[in-house]
Amino acid sequence: MSTVRILALGALLVVGFAGVSAAQSTTTPPTRPDSGLYRRGPRPNGEFRRGPGGREGFGFGRDLNLTDAQKAQIKAIHQKYQPQNQALRTQAQPFFDAARAARQKGDSAAVRSNMDKARQVLQGGQSSRNQEMAEIRAVLTPDQRAKFDARKKEFDERRAKGGHRGWGKKGPGAPAAKS
Repeated sequence: MSTVRILALGALLVVGFAGVSAAQSTTTPPTRPDSGLYRRGPRPNGEFRRGPGGREGFGFGRDLNLTDAQKAQIKAIHQKYQPQNQALRTQAQPFFDAARAARQKGDSAAVRSNMDKARQVLQGGQSSRNQEMAEIRAVLTPDQRAKFDARKKEFDERRAKGGHRGWGKKGPGAPAAKS
């Protein structure tokens, strides 16, 4: 019986030493390089980050095979409406901040209220967004317009179901909101 105890104790010591030596390993696990894809805003040199998948520029119409001239025209349209869009985001920012603070406190009613107010502010600029989309559509060829319209319809449907950043209306299969 003492032989069994000695063998068990020896096995425990071996396992213990292996665990300690593995924990003190000097090699670091490999890390993925930071692509910066999920950070917002411009880089320090002023350039904006590429969109999902490393694509540049007009991400909503990335599969439209735009010519360089079309890309330049669309970029100019975006720049034309950028001050209006920025002003709307600035107006809505206090509501977003209040919603974030309420979420940290666990006050779901205040979160919903502030997000609804922010949504109302942003929807106030819907006419300028519609005008921007109309100008972009005018730049496209008929085939590109068909793809663009299909993508926009798909985007709007997903957003109506709550699939866009989690703040849209909930679909029929969504769980009930808790207060």
